[in-house]
Amino acid sequence: MSHHKDLPTHGGPTSSSVFVPGTSTPPARVPTPLRLAPRSLKPYVHALLSFKHGKDFETQSSVHRKRRVSELADKEGNFAPALTTLYVGISAVFSDSHTAIIAIAIHDSTYLLDFSVKTLTLTADRDHVSDHVLQELETYEHQNLSKFIGAGVPYDLMKRCPNLCSRLWLQLDVVPISIMPELERSGMELKEKGYWDVKCVDEQADSMARKCLMHFGPNLAPLLQVGYRGIVEIDAGFQAHMITIDNFQKTCSTQTWEAMMTFVKSLKEKGTKIAFFSSTPQGGGVALMRHALVRLAKLLGVDLTWYVPKPKPGVFRITKTVHNILQGVSRPDEWISTEEKKVLTDWIEDNANRYWLSTGGPLRPPSEGGADVIMIDDPQMPGLIPLIKKMTPDRHVLYRSHIQIRSDLAMQEGTPQADIWQFLWGNIQHADMFISHPIPTFVPSNVPKSKVAYLPATTDWLDGLNKDLNEWDQGYYGHLYNDQCHALRMTELRWPAKKYIIQVARFDPAKGIPDVLESYAEFRRQLSHSYPHIEAPQLVICGNGSVDDPDGTMIYDQTMTHLETRCPHLLSSVSVMRLGPNDQLLNTLLSASHIVLQLSTREGFEVKVSEALHKGKPVIATNCGGIPLQIQHAKNGYLVEPGDWHAVAAHLLELWTNEDVYKDMSEFAKNSVSDEVGTVGNALSWFYLADKWANGNGISPDGRWVNDLAREAAGLPYGEMENRLPRF
Repeated sequence: MSHHKDLPTHGGPTSSSVFVPGTSTPPARVPTPLRLAPRSLKPYVHALLSFKHGKDFETQSSVHRKRRVSELADKEGNFAPALTTLYVGISAVFSDSHTAIIAIAIHDSTYLLDFSVKTLTLTADRDHVSDHVLQELETYEHQNLSKFIGAGVPYDLMKRCPNLCSRLWLQLDVVPISIMPELERSGMELKEKGYWDVKCVDEQADSMARKCLMHFGPNLAPLLQVGYRGIVEIDAGFQAHMITIDNFQKTCSTQTWEAMMTFVKSLKEKGTKIAFFSSTPQGGGVALMRHALVRLAKLLGVDLTWYVPKPKPGVFRITKTVHNILQGVSRPDEWISTEEKKVLTDWIEDNANRYWLSTGGPLRPPSEGGADVIMIDDPQMPGLIPLIKKMTPDRHVLYRSHIQIRSDLAMQEGTPQADIWQFLWGNIQHADMFISHPIPTFVPSNVPKSKVAYLPATTDWLDGLNKDLNEWDQGYYGHLYNDQCHALRMTELRWPAKKYIIQVARFDPAKGIPDVLESYAEFRRQLSHSYPHIEAPQLVICGNGSVDDPDGTMIYDQTMTHLETRCPHLLSSVSVMRLGPNDQLLNTLLSASHIVLQLSTREGFEVKVSEALHKGKPVIATNCGGIPLQIQHAKNGYLVEPGDWHAVAAHLLELWTNEDVYKDMSEFAKNSVSDEVGTVGNALSWFYLADKWANGNGISPDGRWVNDLAREAAGLPYGEMENRLPRF
């Protein structure tokens, strides 16, 4: 009998009943007298008596299917076979520090499929629980042609095995969802608090798997959570604990880490509250940087919160037009009307008054719980600055510009750029700092130099876009890509049998996609003429969309029209795809590529260049925006002028036909990326700025790099041998 009438009753492992995969609950218990066991040991004793001899996984994959998958991989490449998407629940009970019983429950999106229960002997020199879980999951994946996406882990187990979650994420590409069972059910009262402990360990694992499933969306990524007041609750509402402090520390130099910790200590001692405001919680480089920064700040105990406004229909069409005008890629006759400017102003003021200036909001004075220092991202949000200064004139506000501004046109009367810049500057001028990508021409001349500082865009080496993926996981995501291609009758990839060139970028008018097609077409002409015996690579043009990017569909259609009308003979070799938000899919495509292109005609910084270099991929890119700061010409890639697709084709030909040049460039690329473009380098700069403005007298940067100022203030200035971006 079960100990609670609510718990299901089944035959235990020593009974004659047989567990059938697909049933909704695991086998239950042998009736167990637990009255004599101490309360703290009852879960362990229950599990020990129920699974005296343990329980192995029973599911076996079809021999026929295994043979077919193997043949398909040999014939069409690693991206061809399909793996079954699965989720897992994990739980453990401990007798003392020397023994544990571990249960693992396997689920698809609907049913329990299988489970195992094992007893482990623990020693102090190894993380036996994590080792066991990872070995079991990896073996199950390979034996059953499957891929685990998420894992439910009880909060207590995460605390007891602090490396389990990060190892699941970094070694098996499984998103670990930490769940505190007592808090999962709304209205849970103290009388129900012991319900979790009454369950046997296999039932706990099954519960974890079912709860884990609820945190994932159709794109197999954790659901994005935006809470009250527009707080971006990253990583599935802060429940996906994927990275440890030690993981972050290993991504940078000792000097960078120690410099950052100098300001972390000061911010924590003084209880400084930092607030960031940007337009969207997902899609695009700004959101990626903020996700990583919030993740690291939370681990370090820094009080940093990220806010976004509630979206409003029609607003993002206006903000994208503003972006295009400032970059100089819009039509010459395209202007932002007075009515559209009012829509933007009203949108920001409405969000501010409703969520951020009201009682308890982040824009209330610090004495009322508001933020001590405020960071404003990009041209969508500067309408907040005068509102903040009106309420608290002495509170410091820093403006961060993430885009290329045609400063020459912005200062030329009668241009659309001058008109929109004048509108934006009316708000931005009240900020205490103007932080730009490290290109002086991005800063209009009416911005006082004393307020100007430079900061590069950054990426996170541990997120889904950049972490190392093993061959099994790459095959899974590559198949997802080919599945999407197949649905649209788009060219599929045959990697590794057929290599490919890639450009990963949003479908944006400034990304130079027509030049990518012309470069590839010219390269193919030259290859067939000079090296007719060498097979040509495929070309991939792909990228994510974003809620604030309404141009994507239009540019995609233009790309396909260009391909079909000007290069119809290449249709079978070119794959053009707009992709949903799946970081590991983009990671796979970039990691498996042979050569990377970034042929932007206008650009801010484009950290995707550094991401490719970090993977050892030679990059051919335009001498545009912040790209030349990342590429060392003829060492880790090549720089060409925007629109010069003949030069791009020549460099493609050299890298494709000269193996020695490619190998040397690839090796150099891996070691040519600076800490300044990683999350820790980014956090160093923002923590320094927050500390100086909230707890000191501020700074007058006078056009210097924030990284340099921060390292100097920490007493750790850059040394001559350190790898850093070139200064102008």
